[in-house]
Amino acid sequence: MCRSIKTLREPYVPEVTPADIQAAALQYVRKISGFRAPAAHNAEAFEAAVQAVAAATATLLDQLQVRGSRPAAPR
Repeated sequence: MCRSIKTLREPYVPEVTPADIQAAALQYVRKISGFRAPAAHNAEAFEAAVQAVAAATATLLDQLQVRGSRPAAPR
Protein backbone atom coordinates (compact mmCIF):
# COMPACT_ATOMS: atom_id res chain seq x y z
CA MET A 1 0.00 0.00 0.00
CA CYS A 2 2.23 2.85 1.22
CA ARG A 3 5.81 1.92 0.49
CA SER A 4 7.07 5.00 2.31
CA ILE A 5 5.54 3.91 5.62
CA LYS A 6 8.13 1.88 7.48
CA THR A 7 7.59 -0.78 10.11
CA LEU A 8 7.65 0.86 13.53
CA ARG A 9 8.11 -2.08 15.86
CA GLU A 10 11.03 -4.07 17.14
CA PRO A 11 13.18 -5.62 15.78
CA TYR A 12 12.85 -3.36 12.73
CA VAL A 13 13.17 -0.12 14.69
CA PRO A 14 14.92 -0.09 18.09
CA GLU A 15 13.26 3.16 19.19
CA VAL A 16 10.12 4.81 17.82
CA THR A 17 9.70 8.53 18.33
CA PRO A 18 6.47 10.53 18.25
CA ALA A 19 7.81 12.09 15.03
CA ASP A 20 8.05 8.62 13.46
CA ILE A 21 4.43 7.91 14.39
CA GLN A 22 3.26 11.29 13.11
CA ALA A 23 5.09 10.84 9.79
CA ALA A 24 3.57 7.41 9.24
CA ALA A 25 0.09 8.73 10.09
CA LEU A 26 0.50 11.61 7.66
CA GLN A 27 1.63 9.27 4.86
CA TYR A 28 -1.32 6.96 5.52
CA VAL A 29 -3.87 9.79 5.42
CA ARG A 30 -2.27 11.22 2.28
CA LYS A 31 -2.51 7.83 0.59
CA ILE A 32 -6.12 7.06 1.46
CA SER A 33 -7.37 10.61 0.82
CA GLY A 34 -5.46 11.05 -2.42
CA PHE A 35 -4.28 14.50 -1.29
CA ARG A 36 -0.71 15.46 -0.57
CA ALA A 37 -1.99 18.66 0.99
CA PRO A 38 -5.73 19.21 1.41
CA ALA A 39 -7.63 22.26 0.24
CA ALA A 40 -8.51 24.76 2.96
CA HIS A 41 -12.05 23.43 3.25
CA ASN A 42 -10.69 19.91 3.95
CA ALA A 43 -7.74 20.86 6.16
CA GLU A 44 -9.53 20.35 9.47
CA ALA A 45 -10.80 16.88 8.53
CA PHE A 46 -7.38 15.95 7.15
CA GLU A 47 -5.55 17.02 10.33
CA ALA A 48 -8.12 15.29 12.55
CA ALA A 49 -7.57 12.08 10.60
CA VAL A 50 -3.79 12.37 10.95
CA GLN A 51 -4.13 12.84 14.72
CA ALA A 52 -6.56 9.91 15.04
CA VAL A 53 -4.28 7.60 13.05
CA ALA A 54 -1.25 8.71 15.08
CA ALA A 55 -3.11 8.03 18.34
CA ALA A 56 -4.25 4.61 17.14
CA THR A 57 -0.70 3.81 16.00
CA ALA A 58 0.79 4.80 19.36
CA THR A 59 -1.80 2.66 21.16
CA LEU A 60 -1.08 -0.31 18.92
CA LEU A 61 2.67 -0.05 19.37
CA ASP A 62 2.29 0.30 23.14
CA GLN A 63 0.14 -2.83 23.32
CA LEU A 64 2.04 -5.11 20.95
CA GLN A 65 4.00 -7.89 22.56
CA VAL A 66 6.91 -8.99 20.42
CA ARG A 67 8.44 -12.30 21.44
CA GLY A 68 12.00 -12.07 22.64
CA SER A 69 12.03 -8.30 23.00
CA ARG A 70 12.52 -6.13 26.02
CA PRO A 71 9.54 -4.23 27.47
CA ALA A 72 9.01 -0.91 25.74
CA ALA A 73 9.47 2.36 27.58
CA PRO A 74 6.20 4.29 27.94
CA ARG A 75 5.65 7.14 25.48
